[in-house]
Amino acid sequence: MKPATRSELSALWALALPLALAQAGQALMGIVDTAVVGRMSATAQGAAGLGGSLTFTVIFLGFGVMMGLDPLISQAIGAGAAVRARSLYWAGLWLAGLTSLVLMVLIAFLPAILVPFGVEAEVARGASEFIWWRIPGVPAALLFVAARSYLQAVGRVQVMLWAMIIANVANLGLDVMLVFGAGPIPALGIAGAAIATSLCTWLQFGVLAWSLGAPPAGVTRRFDAATVKQAGWVGLPIGLHLIAEAGIFALVGLFAGRLSEAAIAAHQIALSCASFSFCVAVGIGSAGSVRVGRNIGALDTPSARRAGLLALASGVAFMSASALVFIFYPQQLARLMSTQPEVIAMASSLLWVTALFQISDGAQAIGAGVLRGAGDTRFVFWANIVGHWGIGLPVAYWLGVRGSLGVVGLWWGLSAGLTAVGLVLFVRFALLTRNDIAPLQRPAG
Repeated sequence: MKPATRSELSALWALALPLALAQAGQALMGIVDTAVVGRMSATAQGAAGLGGSLTFTVIFLGFGVMMGLDPLISQAIGAGAAVRARSLYWAGLWLAGLTSLVLMVLIAFLPAILVPFGVEAEVARGASEFIWWRIPGVPAALLFVAARSYLQAVGRVQVMLWAMIIANVANLGLDVMLVFGAGPIPALGIAGAAIATSLCTWLQFGVLAWSLGAPPAGVTRRFDAATVKQAGWVGLPIGLHLIAEAGIFALVGLFAGRLSEAAIAAHQIALSCASFSFCVAVGIGSAGSVRVGRNIGALDTPSARRAGLLALASGVAFMSASALVFIFYPQQLARLMSTQPEVIAMASSLLWVTALFQISDGAQAIGAGVLRGAGDTRFVFWANIVGHWGIGLPVAYWLGVRGSLGVVGLWWGLSAGLTAVGLVLFVRFALLTRNDIAPLQRPAG
């Protein structure tokens, strides 16, 4: 291995490992919610999973808007502009506040679509309850992304790992306490799981905010319309591509909810497991985004290319290992989150399909990350629209709804869409980095 490759791989994984673990911790809260509520009934498990999936779909839009800070801050750090990088963080706080107001209104309308879409009444009631109690955690989720963008760009990523550990330990305790009751605290059921996650999302942000440290002199804290607009303009295509991706999973969840209570519960179990491995890939993609962005900020496109390709190779390696786990231990994973034999059998079949698209899922997540570092966010959006909605959705509908494969057919559709997107994003990055890439904004001084 060449010294430059070895050095870049070391720098990449110094960022990627804490970010991947922290990102997986985000998914782990959802897995714990699903597992704890699953001890109530398959109906409750499906309702909580559906409510969480729909809520997260809308929050994903906000995540993407906030991730417009990633290339801006990392390129500023690469150019040696520390004051601008910290000012961009403050612009992110303003952007988070404005964006969360819009998202909370959108989420408040989600319960109204459940019954008209054909979701069974009892599942719809439980999902609505979960949705309402997740709304207070929306601002914290976006503020967390702003703090994460800054900390990962400056290389202070260990604190994200600690924030994840603290939040997940708290979430497990609060889930059990609030779902089933403890002492004077009544059993809140599905609402208890949502309340626990909202509280722990604020806790995560609090840990990151505390760790930022003193800002350098000259940082702009006031509302700067031009900077907020720039961050939002870069981030909006990211948000649209994330909601296009999350939206297809949420829509498939609604299709599953029309099949049976067991089908929606099995879908949520498989989705929780896939989300865990996917979040690790997103963490690697975030590290790749930082490395690509810093190199582009330093006007070194060849190093940016090396960083992106190594991130993609690392992601493929991890997702291959994840696929083996899903292939060899599907029933064991399903039993961790359900005690219902029918649900376990369905979820085990879905985990086999999940295993088959792990590599393409990782490639599209990391491809989006490294292209984000290069500032190429609009192409990623269109690739997701065509791949997921033009290819994945028709396949899912014809195999799972019109065909005889049921929820397994729905997941074959998801697999087709992910594979198409992963391949296109890899080709795009390889072609884009053959020539020099200009920074999004070259700071003065």
